Amino acid sequence: MTTFERVSRLAALLIVSFVVAGCAEPAARPAPQPESVGFVNRVWTVEASSSVSPGMMYVFLSDGTLVITSPNGRPAFGTWKYENGKLTMVEESLEYAVDVLALDANRFRIRIHNPGEPVEITFVRAETPPWTGKEPTS
Repeated sequence: MTTFERVSRLAALLIVSFVVAGCAEPAARPAPQPESVGFVNRVWTVEASSSVSPGMMYVFLSDGTLVITSPNGRPAFGTWKYENGKLTMVEESLEYAVDVLALDANRFRIRIHNPGEPVEITFVRAETPPWTGKEPTS
């Protein structure tokens, strides 16, 4: 086999490989990560609700932890997930479908499908108090 024949076969093999690779199915897009959802890892304060007290705070942590607390109480913990464009919250082992009604950098509005009437909550982004350099008091 001459050098020309070897180079020709190698070139033909490369061309066939590129054509076959180009015909392959495109890789599936990964599901959106929680970090890409705009309400994650932010502290939200209830501004108005049909059932939840104003001033309550919600945090949807990127690991799926849901933290709910008030200025005067101890935090409660649940979980949340955002899959296939749908938000689900789990509180006290009960799973609730949640509609995201509005979301921007400073406002987040949801409807939670609890048993009975759905609960609407309008959150505002919590203000961050200035650092005083002092340890928090218990």
